[in-house]
Amino acid sequence: MATSTDLPVPDDTLMVAAMAMNRVVVRYHEVALKGGNRTTLVAGLTRNIMRALEGTGVDHAHRAPGRIILHLPSPEVWPQVRERLKHVFGIANFLLCERSRGPLEQVTERITERVGNLDFDSFAVRTKRCDKTFPVPSPEVSATIGASVQARTGRPVSLTAPQLEIHVEILPKELLYSLEKVPGAGGMPTASGGTVLVLLSGGIDSPVAAHRMMRRGCSCEFVHFHGAPFQGRASAEKAEELTRILSLWQPDSRLHLVSFGEIQRAIVARAPKRARVVLYRRMMARIAEQLAARTGAGALCTGDSLGQVASQTLPNLATVDESIDLPILRPLIAMDKEEITAQARAIGTYETSILPEEDCCSLFVPKHPSTSMTIGAARAAEADLDIAGLVERSRDHIEVLDAVPPAITTLEAAPG
Repeated sequence: MATSTDLPVPDDTLMVAAMAMNRVVVRYHEVALKGGNRTTLVAGLTRNIMRALEGTGVDHAHRAPGRIILHLPSPEVWPQVRERLKHVFGIANFLLCERSRGPLEQVTERITERVGNLDFDSFAVRTKRCDKTFPVPSPEVSATIGASVQARTGRPVSLTAPQLEIHVEILPKELLYSLEKVPGAGGMPTASGGTVLVLLSGGIDSPVAAHRMMRRGCSCEFVHFHGAPFQGRASAEKAEELTRILSLWQPDSRLHLVSFGEIQRAIVARAPKRARVVLYRRMMARIAEQLAARTGAGALCTGDSLGQVASQTLPNLATVDESIDLPILRPLIAMDKEEITAQARAIGTYETSILPEEDCCSLFVPKHPSTSMTIGAARAAEADLDIAGLVERSRDHIEVLDAVPPAITTLEAAPG
């Protein structure tokens, strides 16, 4: 006769697999707070997960309250699945689980047996009861399992800093437990927040800005301005590699390479020296705005950090913004270089970003650029420029490349 702590007992076929490491519980946090949009966001997250896991043999997922449950074809695919899930935005964390449909006493015995051979100094049991019809409250489940583990191992419980965490998930019709919890990339699911066009400079900052926008659910298109025909392809090649790395978190990343050298020469021939840098930035913004219209981007994104260089002072940023109607997003605006560099290292772009190259920003740059150019001064400096003609001609010098991401196991996901 079943006790009050029994779960429905499966048939003999299911019982054979009842204790296999064949489930991954994917947890999300921010998505769950979105009220009326939650269903759409969870569906998008599920699609992104399944796409990321193509080729691993994972072909089935189902939803539980606040979770997505993945079915592993075998425990052997777990290392590959783990690395790929680390790069899926919208995931708070995920667990490799064993499942059971037997009574709580049986699950307790199984967990105790598993951890009895492990070496650890302290432990904690974390129980989440998603199925509120299960008759035993979460604290009682944790206490029952914890007492059994403590009796077997003699190890103390530490709820604040345990060396080993045992996670128990009580779901409708099944109970899952895990000894491995992996942090996710966090944020919102990719493609849930619209499209932005990222001005990718090739330096440290702009790839970090792109990653932060991706984490907010934006799809990113990339544009890089290079100094051809007066400079080689080194900066373009760096931009290509940075786009490849960023495509680990966003499949189908696309890079637009714009030859900017002739436009810079036109500015040098007709504008005051101190105005050049701001005028370069205004022309880049205008060209990017035209490109955004073609790619469906609703905003531009840059790696600007307030006061970091001459073009990133408040007056100069405002003067650049005035040149276009599209909003310019600056996710790094209040970050310092040390913070940005740490993030670049975490997402794997730093080593590429610091490779030496000549970017267009170093071409025809005056020794003392203006740090406080007004909008009126910028307009006056542009008076002799054929702005519309320069923007139009830039369209004939744009190369479009689709990024192929590197092997997923070569990088660690950025911390959430």
